[in-house]
Amino acid sequence: MNAPVKLEGLEVGYDVPALPGMDEADIQTPCLVLDLDALERNIKKMGDYARAHGMRHRVHGKMHKSVDVAKLQEKLGGAVGVCCQKVSEAEVFARGGIKDVLVSNQVRDPQKIDRLARIPKLGARAICCVDDLENVPQLSEAAQRHGTQIECLVEIDCGAGRCGVTTTPAVVELAKAIEAADGLKFAGIQAYQGAMQHLDSYDERKAKIDVAVAQVKDAVDALKAEGIECDIVGGGGTGSYYFESNSGVYNELQCGSYAFMDADYGRILDADGNRIDQGEWENAFFLLTQVMSHAKPDKAICDAGLKAQSVDSGLPVIYGRDDVEYVKCSDEHGVIADPKGVLKVGEKLRLVPGHCDPTANVHDWYVGVRGGKVETVWPVSARGKAY
Repeated sequence: MNAPVKLEGLEVGYDVPALPGMDEADIQTPCLVLDLDALERNIKKMGDYARAHGMRHRVHGKMHKSVDVAKLQEKLGGAVGVCCQKVSEAEVFARGGIKDVLVSNQVRDPQKIDRLARIPKLGARAICCVDDLENVPQLSEAAQRHGTQIECLVEIDCGAGRCGVTTTPAVVELAKAIEAADGLKFAGIQAYQGAMQHLDSYDERKAKIDVAVAQVKDAVDALKAEGIECDIVGGGGTGSYYFESNSGVYNELQCGSYAFMDADYGRILDADGNRIDQGEWENAFFLLTQVMSHAKPDKAICDAGLKAQSVDSGLPVIYGRDDVEYVKCSDEHGVIADPKGVLKVGEKLRLVPGHCDPTANVHDWYVGVRGGKVETVWPVSARGKAY
């Protein structure tokens, strides 16, 4: 079992980037900073939305990889549990006290299946996705061996082009096989349209999800005709949750990035043509960095390079500034264009990373700040859990 993290006796700079009570100005860099006020507002807003639309919200834990954030989402947003992508992540959340855990992915390796079957012994509901009949007896054997139950969602490929079956007959066939297998329970359908989440245009996203909704509805109707009900019809991301929640088909959302916001998600547009990070959601997740050199008059060098962030979705944006721009990075350095020479060595800047999920995965700690003070320090509990 994972024990609560104790900060007593830890030294700033050696063990942690900050301790509660410190001034924000004294936080060691580069590190992840959470604006707790913005984070809490985002969580409450999504929770209120889900409840108002009769939806459950299963938060995507693979985004923040944090038991503490997940528990905050349960407390303030009414989250019903988490979904994650790896058995190792699921184990961390279950050990941390999350009682309903979905591995929204296929589990095929024998050792991973064995570990998945043991998750209920940690006190958590264990769910995974299935898209192949051969996987059913594998999961069944492990569940029976451990005397547990694995719940299964049939995954539909509704446009992401990755895992999942593509026809309604295949959905029905898999659901029947799961229902007939000892140690397994058919729990519903997984239908996340990941390929459209970052399309800039609201109308383009809607067109993609309309196709997915029709596909999922056909499958749900076919299952009902066979007397098979779906407890979960899950999907919905930060770029599409309003479509799924008004579809009349989905009953569970799986949004993740809304809580933090990153630069790539922030640029997509809402129904009125506005960026979603300028009204719909707030930036709550930052990479704090410090200027370490200004030997060149028109550029500043900061300490947040490639090892401190992921740039797969683009470079970070300097929060609240339009006079300087993060333009390039190497392993340990970030280059900031500073044409007017306004930055000073030692000055700290908040960066909005291009992609929050993999950026969080390279850090050990979140530093939660409120009113210019460090209020809490949380471990990135499941960082590095890639197996």
